[in-house]
Amino acid sequence: MSGAALAIVVVVVFFLALYLLQRYGDLWKQQRLVLLGTLLSWYLCFLIVFILPLDVSTTIYKQCVHDSSNRTGSVAGVRHITHSEASSFPHSSHSTTKVCVEPWSYIPDGVLPVFWRVVYWTSQFLTWLLLPFMQSYARSGAFSMVGKIKTALIENAIYYGTYLLIFVSLLIYVSAHSLWNHTWAELLTIGITAANTWGLFLLVLLLGYGLVEIPRSYWLSSSHVYLLSKTYFKAAKMATEKAAAEENLADVMDEVADVHASVKYNHFLRKCVDTILTKCPIEYQEEMGRNVETSHGEQNVLPTKRSLFNLHKKVISAVQRHRQTQVQWLILLEEAFHLEDVAKSKSSPLRRFTRSFPLAHHGWIRRFIYTPTVEWYWECVFRQGFCRLLAVVLCLLSAAVVWSECTFFSTHPVLSLFAVFIQMAEKHYNYVCIEMASFVIILFMCVCVYSTVFRIRVFNYYNLVPHHQTDAYSLQFSGMLFCRLTPPLCLNFLGLIHMDSAVSHQDRIQTSYTSIMGSMHLLSFISDGFYIYYPMLVLLLCFATFYNLGSRCLNLLGLYQYIADDELASDLVDEGRELIRRERKRRQRAEEGQNRRWAWKEQYGVQGATGRTRTGYTELNGDQTSPVLEKKNDITFTRRDGKTEEEQQASLLQDYSSDDGSQNRRSAGGRYLSLSPPLKGIFDDV
Repeated sequence: MSGAALAIVVVVVFFLALYLLQRYGDLWKQQRLVLLGTLLSWYLCFLIVFILPLDVSTTIYKQCVHDSSNRTGSVAGVRHITHSEASSFPHSSHSTTKVCVEPWSYIPDGVLPVFWRVVYWTSQFLTWLLLPFMQSYARSGAFSMVGKIKTALIENAIYYGTYLLIFVSLLIYVSAHSLWNHTWAELLTIGITAANTWGLFLLVLLLGYGLVEIPRSYWLSSSHVYLLSKTYFKAAKMATEKAAAEENLADVMDEVADVHASVKYNHFLRKCVDTILTKCPIEYQEEMGRNVETSHGEQNVLPTKRSLFNLHKKVISAVQRHRQTQVQWLILLEEAFHLEDVAKSKSSPLRRFTRSFPLAHHGWIRRFIYTPTVEWYWECVFRQGFCRLLAVVLCLLSAAVVWSECTFFSTHPVLSLFAVFIQMAEKHYNYVCIEMASFVIILFMCVCVYSTVFRIRVFNYYNLVPHHQTDAYSLQFSGMLFCRLTPPLCLNFLGLIHMDSAVSHQDRIQTSYTSIMGSMHLLSFISDGFYIYYPMLVLLLCFATFYNLGSRCLNLLGLYQYIADDELASDLVDEGRELIRRERKRRQRAEEGQNRRWAWKEQYGVQGATGRTRTGYTELNGDQTSPVLEKKNDITFTRRDGKTEEEQQASLLQDYSSDDGSQNRRSAGGRYLSLSPPLKGIFDDV
């Protein structure tokens, strides 16, 4: 098994990162460099998490060999056997010769140091140099590659200057306390220490939130009443965000229409206007094409190139935000309908789960395994107990993490629970338990930190949205956070299990991962002070999260969060319940109308009852208005609800992009919207 475990983990982690990227991004329509940078950053961070337990077991085996060699006085007195050979004589430990059992996942010497150097320095290059530049490039409103690069360099000048100032300050501190004889390795150690110190600041904040919120969320999710109330609350908030996104898109499209009407087709800025038009939704492009034929008023003021840059940036942001809110609203509706169906099924005498609206697609799992009867037992009987049991287990893990964070610096006696468990397994050379315990501990810490990264939202600048709706800026920002949080998290984990000599001050063989970090004793005030005492703040953050202090502060600022005993939250719950009730009635009317049309067609054999009539107009439902028949004389835009709910859901969940096929599109008035092809370059389709 030498090296086989490493190869298996490398392959499995790649597909895990690829799956998450497909869930939040769009592998088929987003720019390839954006996807490549995000995938590489996620992949490298997940590799560190999954391979570090193998590094721990390999280091413990090397420590065993080292201790046995020192005890016997020569290497010849040490017996090296493989894991399979050890199982053939279990009583060999009673012999006078020390037996060091080779782990099943033993990685040969020299492999891990090279592996860690490649993984670590590649991730640091991504997070500190490439991804910030790509972020600014993606958000730039420039129309050429040179313009985008210039904007990215200007925006990152302050960013890079800040970290350069921190590095120089640390360098001056070290030089003032010692002679100037630092080697290149020591300078790298200073840089690594600075990066890990920055990451530890953010790590403790995210970890303190996740340690409390994750167990509590599972405990509260066992209550169906709580889930339904929170869904109503989210529906009220999402309706407001959806309306704001539609208003913002309409306002931005007004500006685009003015520019489209003022810049003629022979103007030198027309190529920039055409590029902006390709980023607009199709219905607005067609309407602008019709209105420009009929508008013969006074000439508008010609825009400048700088104003077109800003308008281009606003169009990209507004279209992306509008698309996100539409998809999130439809997903929230499905969740609310499902929870209401669960409430009805609980009181039903039939032990079958009944849905208000049938699923569009029935897979073989729902047909043969997850049948309505099985779904009823899961949703109405077993789910509550499972969530509570999982919440208790996660709560115990959180308590163990908090206790270990506050006591891991104590080596005599050993107070860290994780260090005690690892040392007990080390005495019996149970490498499977060592690797499993290490994996569970570090995985739980990563879930607490990474889940907060996935759930956090910084206004409209950073928000990871599932169902392929995350924009390029948020994807790259998440990759930067992962690359900055993972190294200090792994060092903190090694300190919890007393395998980091910079913290535990023990004479042990260092893991290969710690060896690339260098000796942290070069900056004693960080290794002996900050790294030990700052993680204790996680206890304070856990108390703040438990009493919802952060949510209450956000409520005071107008960023409403769901708190069960809050009066404003109850008002939003009532508002959301009414919105869901209206959407349910609307969907029921649409479904009944469709059923009547199908019944009419089956009874009388009328062809095209749901298609087009002889005059070419589409037949409409009773509560719909046709966008084809709407006429407007001025260049203003309002929101449209011409599509049925089913059509909107199908188009949005399939990630319809207005950029595809827009080069040869013609307006309804007969004139081409663009006389010049859109620019071809990286990030042009972002």
